[in-house]
Amino acid sequence: MTPRTTPAGGSEAESTAAQPVEKTSVAKRATTRAAEAAEAVKKGTAKKATAKVAGQKKAAAKKAAGKKAEAKKPAAEKATAKKATAKKGVAKKAVTKKATAKTTAAKGTAAKSTPAKAAAPKKAAKKIPAQKKIPAQKAVPKPAEPVEVAVSPALDAVDRDRLLTGTHHAPHSVLGAHPVPGGVAFRAFRPFALSVTVVVGNLRAELHDDGEGFFSGLLPLREVPAGYRLLVAYEGSVQDTEDAYRFLPALGELDLHLIGEGRHEELWRALGAEPMTHQGVTGTRFTVWAPNARGVSLAGTFNFWDGTGYPLRSLGGTGVWELFVPGIGEGELYKFEITRPDGSKTLRADPMARRTEAPPNTSSIVYASEHEWGDAAWLERRGSVPVHEAPFSVYEVHLASWRPGLTYRQLAEQLPAYVKDLGFTHVELMPVAEHPFGGSWGYQVTGFYAPTARLGTPDDFKYLVDALHRAGIGVLMDWVPAHFPRDDWALAEFDGRPLYEHEDPLRSAHPDWGTLEFDFGRREVRNFLVANALYWCEEFHIDGLRVDAVASMLYLDYSREPGQWVPNEHGGRENLDAVAFLQEMNATVYRRVPGVVTIAEESTAWDGVTRPTHVSGPGGFGGLGFGLKWNMGWMHDSLEYMAKEPVHRRYHHDEMTFSMVYAYSENYVLPISHDEVVHGKRSLVSKMPGDWWQQRANHRAYLGFMWAHPGKQLLFMGQEFAQGAEWSEAHGPDWWLLDPAYGAEADHRGVRDLIRDLNTVYRHTPALWQRDTDPSGFQWVVGDAADDNVFAFLRYDAEGVPLLAVSNMSPVVRDEYRLGVPDDVPAWHEAVNTDAAKYGGGDVTNPDPVKPEPQNWHGRPASIRLTLPPLATVWLRPA
Repeated sequence: MTPRTTPAGGSEAESTAAQPVEKTSVAKRATTRAAEAAEAVKKGTAKKATAKVAGQKKAAAKKAAGKKAEAKKPAAEKATAKKATAKKGVAKKAVTKKATAKTTAAKGTAAKSTPAKAAAPKKAAKKIPAQKKIPAQKAVPKPAEPVEVAVSPALDAVDRDRLLTGTHHAPHSVLGAHPVPGGVAFRAFRPFALSVTVVVGNLRAELHDDGEGFFSGLLPLREVPAGYRLLVAYEGSVQDTEDAYRFLPALGELDLHLIGEGRHEELWRALGAEPMTHQGVTGTRFTVWAPNARGVSLAGTFNFWDGTGYPLRSLGGTGVWELFVPGIGEGELYKFEITRPDGSKTLRADPMARRTEAPPNTSSIVYASEHEWGDAAWLERRGSVPVHEAPFSVYEVHLASWRPGLTYRQLAEQLPAYVKDLGFTHVELMPVAEHPFGGSWGYQVTGFYAPTARLGTPDDFKYLVDALHRAGIGVLMDWVPAHFPRDDWALAEFDGRPLYEHEDPLRSAHPDWGTLEFDFGRREVRNFLVANALYWCEEFHIDGLRVDAVASMLYLDYSREPGQWVPNEHGGRENLDAVAFLQEMNATVYRRVPGVVTIAEESTAWDGVTRPTHVSGPGGFGGLGFGLKWNMGWMHDSLEYMAKEPVHRRYHHDEMTFSMVYAYSENYVLPISHDEVVHGKRSLVSKMPGDWWQQRANHRAYLGFMWAHPGKQLLFMGQEFAQGAEWSEAHGPDWWLLDPAYGAEADHRGVRDLIRDLNTVYRHTPALWQRDTDPSGFQWVVGDAADDNVFAFLRYDAEGVPLLAVSNMSPVVRDEYRLGVPDDVPAWHEAVNTDAAKYGGGDVTNPDPVKPEPQNWHGRPASIRLTLPPLATVWLRPA
């Protein structure tokens, strides 16, 4: 069939490439210009247009051939023309055929042109929704007689094959509009299409069907038009869209340069799906890093997951592929179809996706945030005091099970009020980043840039963070850069070869979790992770990152036997690549986002976890640069001690005091986390020996000791009210224990009341946090009273004002227990007593101020005599 050109009328004549494409749902785009025009003809409202364009074409043919063109009768008769063109002395003859237009009236389906003869068999037609709803035409001028256009130069067989097999690196070089001798060649690749029509200004040209989804035509234009549209007819619908292959790259040279260097600190703005206006047209730019791929295509709801007709172009040697797709907006589902080096194909979720489907579905979703933040006051003041010199008590929350069934927005109505009432300064949220298996608690991440869709959208998660900030509560999140799962739709061998993981199997396979370790030595992978840390802090206003499994990153021999690991270049077992990554991440985060804190879950004695990166230690390494570190040694030792029957504790006394030997080697957090109350480890209260009364008393005494010990505090949900059962992500905390109808409700509510009072006194007592990292802020009063199971120490604030903490871990009352104290405090009074009746204790207290006596004791010039309640901790402040 010979392509033909006719003037377009009405609203079509007014359409330009600069018009924004509506971001409507694909399912709603059913009406097309072609359909409406056909309806207009059917109803007899269309008028016949003049044959001005046809006349101009005939005149040109007459001049070229030196012949006279016969005048033709208008309208009702058959329109036939002889066309003579001469180029370089060679004449070609083409005869136009009668065009027949079929119109379909049923349910507004679009009319489609039926060619007299196809050049090659078409693929089976696929019903594809129109990309843009077309407004009704107000007026339709008389259509002109068809104007003949030439067949465009044939597509090179190699290009054709590479497009069909998904291995073309430069599809824009052959698709779209290109100047050629004799005019401008238009070429489209639309598998399953019945026809493709080009609309240029007030002209239309139905392209020749070249078979296998290719359409082409040569229009008599002097230059490539600044804008044109495609009407792509499928069975039952017509797409009216801009041509994706007429656009310049939507990613700048600076972005590519920074990506190549591994220094793009806002990588999420360069890679992934970015809704935008490009060259005056709205749509979405899709970019992905896949340097080993032979080709990359885009598949999604907008093309029924057939990426064949949407190949991306390769941008130089960066390994980045790009395609701007007009008319695609927020909410569309997509994946990248990658042709591997061996020619096989794999459909992958976007590593940079900022929104995903809720598991078990795995598609990425185009996302554009509309959240308006209301936490400016919080952000302005959060960095006014360094974290290690400020109160910092953390309530750890598993979001999906804290109140099962609640969304992010519903959590925002309940969680801030609950945490504020208990007096915690921060929450630590787990899990946040998207993960396929809920039972992993978020520690096997597949969507590093997307909050889990189980509870809502990214804007919903922002709403929760915003609500916590407005309640005066900081937000930490668990961040997992150590490893990732092997799901074949995610990061593992992403483009057919090891990419995010190390190419050496000994370095890539994590022996404990069946996952893959990141290749920290590859600059693009480091960039992916460093930018990810910034992304959460900058885009979601996260106040801190608790970095999971740091120890597994630092050692080449972590959980590996001899022969399963290779020493570093110095012959050591340190993973130098991981060290460099952690240093870069910490330095970059602290530089760009003042006021945030990074926290390492590091279980070994690595030197300098919280030392600045530019300060070297005894081993020659600079510090890792974290702000805080979990004190795993304190946690294990103290829980081992508390699990012993009191009669045996005298033999384990040092397990409670040893932590002070290294307390100032790092900036510490004292964690009682989710890891300690699952998998047979029992809940905190259930770890304690004795009957129910003794278990609760031990539980309360331990919390009092913990809150007074140097370091920050972290407590997992459910432990604040002495839940007896282990935590399970399937049902969350046992809130029914706090139901007034439950007989033992007072026992559990008493423990929660203690947590509230501990936090209240803690926040108003600088001695408990101001000099956490300064040895002069702590003094033992008695640390060797093993036979008594007693621990007593002083904490001091920056002004030298003390707090005295005394723990009696034996089940007997100790009357008149003498302790040495400073002689410059005239009297002491109880600030907290974990045995108080309101907490469920025996109410053995010191109700009156306690005055020092001038009797030397414990090496001090004065001393006091206290009544120590059984299995209890007492705090005393100057009266």
